[in-house]
Amino acid sequence: MKKRLLAFFLFSAGLALFQGSPLFAFQGADSTVMIQGFHWTSWKTSPWWGEVEKRAGEMSKAGINLIWLPPSSDSASPEGYMPRRLAVQDSSYGTAAQLGAAVKALHWAGIRVIGDMVLNHRVGTNEWADFTEPAWGPDSVCSDDEWGKGTGAADTGKGVPFARDIDHTKIYVQNSIKAWMAGLRDTVGYDGWRYDYARGFASSYLLAYNRATSPSFSVAEIWDDLDLGNTDTHRQASVDWMDSVNGEIKVFDFTTKGILQQAVKAGEYWRLADRDGRPSGLIGWWPANAVTFVENHDTGPSPGGRLGARAWPFPSDKILAGYAYILTHPGIPCIYWPHFFDPGIKGPISDLIRIRRTSGISSISSVSILKAEQGLYAAVVDGKVAVKLGDRAWEPGAGWGQATTGPGYVVWTK
Repeated sequence: MKKRLLAFFLFSAGLALFQGSPLFAFQGADSTVMIQGFHWTSWKTSPWWGEVEKRAGEMSKAGINLIWLPPSSDSASPEGYMPRRLAVQDSSYGTAAQLGAAVKALHWAGIRVIGDMVLNHRVGTNEWADFTEPAWGPDSVCSDDEWGKGTGAADTGKGVPFARDIDHTKIYVQNSIKAWMAGLRDTVGYDGWRYDYARGFASSYLLAYNRATSPSFSVAEIWDDLDLGNTDTHRQASVDWMDSVNGEIKVFDFTTKGILQQAVKAGEYWRLADRDGRPSGLIGWWPANAVTFVENHDTGPSPGGRLGARAWPFPSDKILAGYAYILTHPGIPCIYWPHFFDPGIKGPISDLIRIRRTSGISSISSVSILKAEQGLYAAVVDGKVAVKLGDRAWEPGAGWGQATTGPGYVVWTK
């Protein structure tokens, strides 16, 4: 029987208690504000690691304290998502030394750093599967991979057509991956991980890799198809996956992204409240583990107009309204690099981060949704911040002062 993880939040005590599954744990408030430290065409800025290093103080000053960097290993594709020689940290983004300098600068600025780990698949050094650094044999490739010469077990997850699907049942593959990740932690200085394409293999292996490397922060890409007519199924799938890893790995809240961008696009703000009056994305059920975002390298445009590999863009004229939502609501907000460093919207985003910081909004803040109608969404968060989205008039009443405003949103504080 499919189980459902029920979340009951005791906000006044600052507790998050999860019941109805094997997970029954306290998860405290997390004040992380994260940034995706690249976009799809970042590699064209050479070296990208130097750009990140140069911006460390600027990000820290704005209140950002966690950055997700792109895959740093040698790759057959410049973006890094076709890993080749895992142990080699010279890539299209720069040299290993430049990467190390960037990480040191980020740490000096008080920003933790997570690396993008592509564990599902790999390409050969010169051919389909002649793996080097580290060397793996044909038995490391799933038997149902399109290469046709893999002698490993069948894939335990979803396959990809552009690289070899790796057999994670092999003990030597597991040990090799653990050693590689531990090396990145110890030499590069990564504090944690973003796991690419986590649907590609069984979650039990990912949990083992995560536990072996003790990250301070880890988040997985669980990107399932979203049916706007049945969004509970979508967030339930994320909850089920997190249940399978004992809640030890967070996930990106694709449910909130899909619902939010449809809401602001068509004024359908009723979508932002579920039948129980909670936020309708993953943040309504498991906010402590939900990493919210407006755009990422896959979904939206990068400088030069290049859309990501799986384009699903947020309405371009509603970007700031999207940030007004995720930066005033629970979950862990992640800002897209091109948005933060766009001169036109950097200031408003920084204002929203400041409001989040000064008001003490966290990953488990309480939300009281007052209006969720066509043309209007209004909510009060922790009794300290009020936010309105949409074109219809609404104000929170006496005792509130307007903190910031922009196209399609107003935020007040007490």
